[in-house]
Amino acid sequence: MIRSRISPFLVALFFVGFVGTSIRAQSEDRTALENDIRATLVELKATEQQFLAPSAKDLRKNAEFLTQPDTGLIRLLPRETFYNKLTIRGGGGYYSFARLTHEYGFGSDVSLEQDQFAVGFAGADFGFLTRLGKTEIDDITLNHPAAQFLASFSAPTLEAEAREQYRRAGVGFDVNGFTYKSRMPMKKKNSYLVRSINYRNSDLLVAFRVVSQDSDGSVVILWKILKRFPVPQLVVTQASSGN
Repeated sequence: MIRSRISPFLVALFFVGFVGTSIRAQSEDRTALENDIRATLVELKATEQQFLAPSAKDLRKNAEFLTQPDTGLIRLLPRETFYNKLTIRGGGGYYSFARLTHEYGFGSDVSLEQDQFAVGFAGADFGFLTRLGKTEIDDITLNHPAAQFLASFSAPTLEAEAREQYRRAGVGFDVNGFTYKSRMPMKKKNSYLVRSINYRNSDLLVAFRVVSQDSDGSVVILWKILKRFPVPQLVVTQASSGN
């Protein structure tokens, strides 16, 4: 009887070929999965932008105002509701008027949380908010009494002084009959002024008005930049750096 024998070399070759094919298949599968993930993220981000967009009604109503330079209409989501639920950092609860983005970490100028607007979020960055009641945004200029203090305020360059202003804004203070704080209650159909100082990024004075609020707690605000200041720089002294 003739016994069939398979060469060990052929066995090894078959094994290598099988493993190689398996690895290639696995690699191709992972590549396909990566492509699927990228496509899903692109689609998800597009959906999030739609979710963040103001309503068509609000856009139509404010179309004429939005033809002016340095103006916009945005939606802010309540941070406590959507934080870590969207791919966008900050959950749509922040906005930078300087960079026109909701993405937190790019010099955000205003946020919405627990039915309050806030300013000043990282490091020595700080700012002041004041509420103007139901004043129309078209009536808010640099000549408005509440804007005069904000427009004339000089951003400190020493870290210790910046942190002192941060504490001052947290407590709140009055100037010429107007209250300035780093946090203010959100009230529908009310207008606000915000001076936002983000060191090494931007320094802006902005007027905004709450035009609507949806059932999910998000608000749509109409805004215009009243003044751009030179980008502030911070000097860290030896005492403040701990050396």
